[in-house]
Amino acid sequence: MPPASETRTRAALRDLALGASVEVLARKVPPPEVLVGHLPRGAAVYVPFPPKGRWPDTIAACERVLAAGMKPVPHLSARSVRSRDELGDWLSALVETGVDSLMLVAGDRAAPVGPYPDTPALLDSGLLAECGLRRLGVTAYPEGHPFVGPADLDEALRRKTEYARATGSELWVVTQFVFSPAPALAWLARTREAGCTLPVRIGVPGPVALRTLIGYAVRCGVGASARALKRRPDVARLAGRWSPTPIALALASHLAVREKAPAVDIHLFTFGGLADAAGWLSRLRTATLTGDAPE
Repeated sequence: MPPASETRTRAALRDLALGASVEVLARKVPPPEVLVGHLPRGAAVYVPFPPKGRWPDTIAACERVLAAGMKPVPHLSARSVRSRDELGDWLSALVETGVDSLMLVAGDRAAPVGPYPDTPALLDSGLLAECGLRRLGVTAYPEGHPFVGPADLDEALRRKTEYARATGSELWVVTQFVFSPAPALAWLARTREAGCTLPVRIGVPGPVALRTLIGYAVRCGVGASARALKRRPDVARLAGRWSPTPIALALASHLAVREKAPAVDIHLFTFGGLADAAGWLSRLRTATLTGDAPE
């Protein structure tokens, strides 16, 4: 019989595998009959909105996710909304489709195209509450933001939390992806010590070619971590592939001794590799049942 600590870690790892969410570009979301072959019913599928995105593509992707029996969580990019009327139209289209959850982001545009420079501006519009959208994800950056200082990030989270209390909204945090557990765990400790009890999803890159991952990292403002990643000896052994398993194991070990702590899950950035990410999650679930070391 395995020791109690190992049993708890294995259980925590299985919970992470079962509760994981994934992020897939709108045009990369497959038809429902394909999606159900990749992910379990009820899985949360986040749909990002890039600077050249089209809202009809987001709506179509959400429809495919819903038809597969899963939960779409489209990104609402503040800087991509041109007007209050357009925001109302976008939100109404989501509600008519059956979407009840949103991921709020400032967006990757250098400057806003309309009156909403950031997530607090979207909340202040009042339109989300008017449309009945009260399940909201918000962002966090364990390794810092390339353009926003730590104090401003903390203040933004405080304002979002106050909004949730005032409107009866359900709020959770999704972090930018990390390459090692250390910054995520350090950020999590600071956040909990500051009194934040919101559920957290730690962003983790799914299995992907290392060159692809580093390219995304540079564009997302975590270039320093990408360069450090290239220098790690274990990366060379990956033969050009990245594996999220070490981060999952470290998170599971952390959670195993904090069973009553606020919820923590993982959020997989698939970078076009949904099938690979789904396969990794499946292997992780199986490994926790057999006791084998996951890949």
